[in-house]
Amino acid sequence: MKSSFRMAAAAALMAATAYTPALAQDIFTGPTGYQAGDIMTHLSVIGVVPENFGSHVGGLLAGDKVHASAGISPELDASYFFTPNLSVQLIAATTRHNVWVSGPGNKVKTGSTWVLPPTLTAQYHFAQIGAVRPYVGLGVTVAFFYGEGSSAFLQSNHLKNGGLSTAIGPSLEAGFDVPLTGNWTANVDVKQIFLVTGKHVGNGAVSALTELDPTVIGFGVGYKF
Repeated sequence: MKSSFRMAAAAALMAATAYTPALAQDIFTGPTGYQAGDIMTHLSVIGVVPENFGSHVGGLLAGDKVHASAGISPELDASYFFTPNLSVQLIAATTRHNVWVSGPGNKVKTGSTWVLPPTLTAQYHFAQIGAVRPYVGLGVTVAFFYGEGSSAFLQSNHLKNGGLSTAIGPSLEAGFDVPLTGNWTANVDVKQIFLVTGKHVGNGAVSALTELDPTVIGFGVGYKF
């Protein structure tokens, strides 16, 4: 999924460089559909797909890998426009994920967790192209893990699920709004978040460090105030 996001971003960049200089200038200087002081909100349904890269597990399950399942949830965000092109966005969402440690011939579910990943993003909005208002963003995510539940395996072996540690990492964003009627829009948004987190089970009997690096894909509706 992350490679697909990068390929799409590269294709968009190549397409942008193919424009004539005059058209390229219009993209950066033309009307975006927004004004300074506008507030754009979205209510979306998001899919959060952890990439589960770079796992390192020690202790009883040394050499295994950590995997977190995908999750779906509603998301609310709000962007404040400082200029017609520049805005800052804050998102609020929370998703539930199951967590496994697996290796050759074994797969152990360690439990489940909720994650709250507030993300603050600086956005650049390009000039409207036809009916599409594209934008890109660069931000930072702080992921809080809470409500961890232990699996039946851990409970039967009297092992305590230590949960996942808070993670901080950068995020990339690309998306677009499509005006519908009045101040309403339809929205498509993709974020790639880079997060490294650790996990301990049974007071260190199993320890893990993993790059979750979730890809977040959202579809929603927006309203401009």
